[in-house]
Order: sequence, then C-alpha cells, then structure tokens
Amino acid sequence: MNAFAPSRLRPRLPSPLEPVEDERFTRHGLTLLLKRDDLIHPDLPGNKWRKLALNLRAAAGRTVLTFGGAYSNHLRATAAAGRLLGFGTIGVVRGDELAGRPLNPSLARCAEDGMRLLFADRPTYRAKHEPAVLARLLEQAPDDVYVVPEGGSNALAVEGCAELGRELAGAPEPPDVVAVACGTGGTLAGLAAGFPGRTLGVPVLKGGFLGAEVRALQEAAFGGPRGDWRLDERFHCGGYARTTPELDAFAEDFGARHGLAIERLYVAKMLYGLVSLAGEGAFPPGTRIAAVVTGAPEPRATGPQPDSSR
Repeated sequence: MNAFAPSRLRPRLPSPLEPVEDERFTRHGLTLLLKRDDLIHPDLPGNKWRKLALNLRAAAGRTVLTFGGAYSNHLRATAAAGRLLGFGTIGVVRGDELAGRPLNPSLARCAEDGMRLLFADRPTYRAKHEPAVLARLLEQAPDDVYVVPEGGSNALAVEGCAELGRELAGAPEPPDVVAVACGTGGTLAGLAAGFPGRTLGVPVLKGGFLGAEVRALQEAAFGGPRGDWRLDERFHCGGYARTTPELDAFAEDFGARHGLAIERLYVAKMLYGLVSLAGEGAFPPGTRIAAVVTGAPEPRATGPQPDSSR
C-alpha cells in the first residue's frame, strides 16, 4: 500500500445518517436527519477529509502548500494529514501582522503537527492565484511541491465531495433534500453532483458571489453543471466567521436537545436556516431533510476569533 495513501488513516465511511426528533420539523410533517461527517476522522473530519483525500493521493508524498486564515480548519486538517502520513506541509497564512506574535491555538496546532507557516500580507494573499504572486510564494518552498487552494476547493476536492451525495442517495431511506453550509463552494459543488434530489447550500459569507464559484468548480470537475442545487444567502449572520447572540443561543439549544456540540461558524448557520425554512413552509409535508454536519467545534481561546476559513 502506498505509504501516503489517505486510506491508511482508516476513515469511517460511509458516515452515519441519524434521524433526530425535533418538533420544529415534525409539526410540519418533516423528518430531519443528520449526516454525521464530523465522525469520519478525528483529525480530518467532515468536508476536510472529502476535499483532501484525492488531493493527497495526487500529491503522493510531496510537500503540500496551501492557504488559510489564522483559524483555518483547512490548515489544521492539512497539517494533521502531514503528521499522520509523513509528508511536509506549508501553510500560507493571511495577515503579515501575525508574524512574530505568539501563535493562536489553531496555528500552534499546525506548527506542532510540523507545518511551516508563511505569513503573507493581505494584498499578496488576495492575489495568491496570480501566477507571479504564486511564483514568489513558491520560491520559499521545495522544488517539488503540490499546491492546494484555500479551503481545499479544486476539481479533485469536488470529485471527492461527490461521494457524499452518492452515500446519501444510497441510504436505505434516502433524503429528499440535503442541506450543507458553504464557504468556498467545493462541498456543495460535489454533493449536488452526486445526489439526485434537491441540494440546498447555506453560504456563511455575504457577497452573493458563491453561485458563480460553484458553477466554476463544477465546470472544472465535470465539464459543466451538475445537480439540482440552490443557495439561500439569508443566514450568514453578518458575514464570514461572525455569529450573533441569537445564533449562539440557537446552537446551545439545538445541542441540548440532541446531545451534540454544534460548530458555530458553519453548521449552526445551516441548521438555523433549515429551522427557519421549515417554519416558512418551504418544504412540503413528508419531506426528509438531511443536514450535513461538516465539522465539530474546535477548542478555542477566549476572546474574538476572526477567521475559520474552510
């Protein structure tokens, strides 16, 4: 077996699909199910596993260079994979003002897992896809390096996430609708391609650009559009990595009802959106709705935490 094959990490696949009793759905004749992708692997949970697995296979043990913010789940997962499989990792972190400061818990974990951190000023980071800018960054990396984009979203990641849709379609009692929180759009692009029913994306950013990103990712992965998907952009709670007291209270309540700690920046927004849509009558009675739990809460230091890019 290839020493760098992701299958060596023994992921739990397919991830469980669990029905939950929630009167906010049952009173409208709806069934809520949780697709527990957070249980795939303790260090590469949820969409991190699905987006990284094919990329790591393609990297074949080369050093992986990727991008993220100061609290990036994607950087943590990539660093953990490097530690577990024995390849080098480099993380380009948004914000040169962070250089020289004590590392926050998220970046400290990356460093402990062997990731080399490079801090880029924000204009450079925004232009990271431009060939000249990327070339300058690669000057600080080994000659044989494999580049994964921010959030892990590329054609291989989208293909990996299509398996999520196929798992849901192959369930003994498959859902009619699947909902997922969206950051870069890669998970939604793949999920919709693999699932024959309706797919709902709940963006956690504001700006209205995500639809074009999803279409571009499907074009790169499959040569054109796939699946019946749409976005509802009302539930970002102010934008990327932001929450509100109402959302925090909702997440605490949902977790208490169902014995599940709810990740705030993605999963809570998606679940809050589903509860709101159920109350609006957006789903006909009898609809089975699967909510993808893409990750678990990370231990965090107290105080504001401005970014958790996926």
